[in-house]
Amino acid sequence: MITLRKITLENRRAIFNLEVSEDQRRFVASNLSSVASCYVLTTNGGHPFPFAIYADEQPVGFVMITYRITGYELPAIAEDSYCILRLMIDKHHQNRGYGREAMKKILQFIRTSPAGPAYCCWIPYKPENVAAKRLYESFGFRDSGEIVENESVTVLRL
Repeated sequence: MITLRKITLENRRAIFNLEVSEDQRRFVASNLSSVASCYVLTTNGGHPFPFAIYADEQPVGFVMITYRITGYELPAIAEDSYCILRLMIDKHHQNRGYGREAMKKILQFIRTSPAGPAYCCWIPYKPENVAAKRLYESFGFRDSGEIVENESVTVLRL
């Protein structure tokens, strides 16, 4: 069973050590870098939600959800919307359906409006990351046609 859990003193090293495969590294920042970005976002008025993704009691991935990002080049729909800024499943745990199950939990969390109301959720992704695009589209995300910092923007109306 997939769950989203807070990053704690006890699990932080395990989360920081999770990695995607070599050919996927160009698509996602390290988990340590992402957690550091949470601090920067928070001090600039954003609302980041970093979570460890667990399969039962095993950490298998990481997700960083944000609300009201500031200080970056942003798509037109970014204000008062949620963004799945980072999502990764460790290379040793891929192709088991964990990404799909995690996405269900992520969208359930976003729909609770933990930082405020929103009409959409968006995800930036590298156009050559075909697997990610397919996953997002399977949940109803559609490309907005915008390119931000060399990444396509896909949007889901909440």
